Amino acid sequence: MTEEPVRVLIADDHPVFRDGLAALLNLGPGTELAGAAATGAEAVDLARATQPDVVLMDLRMPGIDGIEATRAIVADSPHVAVIVLTMIDDDDSVFAALRAGARGYLLKGADAAQIRRAVASAAAGEAVFGAGIAARVLAYFSGQAGRAPDPFPQLTDRQREVLELVAQGRSNAAIAARLYLSQKTVRNNVSNILVKLQVADRAEAIVRARDAGLGTGHQPRALLPLPPGVPGTVAS
Repeated sequence: MTEEPVRVLIADDHPVFRDGLAALLNLGPGTELAGAAATGAEAVDLARATQPDVVLMDLRMPGIDGIEATRAIVADSPHVAVIVLTMIDDDDSVFAALRAGARGYLLKGADAAQIRRAVASAAAGEAVFGAGIAARVLAYFSGQAGRAPDPFPQLTDRQREVLELVAQGRSNAAIAARLYLSQKTVRNNVSNILVKLQVADRAEAIVRARDAGLGTGHQPRALLPLPPGVPGTVAS
């Protein structure tokens, strides 16, 4: 019995690149084009309507970006595998895509064979990264091994920085100087921290933070999980 082709949705705002990918998928064996979107919103709508096996997602698109589109697609259809295919290779973008639920991350320098392998692997439930990206992801997980989960996941990264310095007993003025912020910004962050931690005052926040290991120089950091249902990492 002939296997069903892997149905792929392309989301990219550059028509030449989008058309080239469409031709690659239509002409090659084992894949077929499920649709093509030029914006993040179109990608979300088309994914919902066509239920592809894989989405090739650019990050920079008009309207909602690829990160938000990925998050929406995975939330609506967890079985759809999203592979980011982009020019952007900074760590913040890579890990933001993984947190949003992407199962892979490739750069646009990937050749046709790499893209085909990535599509097939993602459709089979594997996580797929370009060689350079894979090395950085694996290094991140190796560095995080054995560390405790983030005790305050409700805080933003900036609020965690501020709370760490509050736990060290630093004043708002000292925190502002350390983080190159205005004192008003620090005050606002401290107020938001108190609300999110549901504590009455700064002293109680310091107690909570120190109990969690902050303020000692050895605070736990958050683990970054692989997307749900992804058993491993495969470099393309």
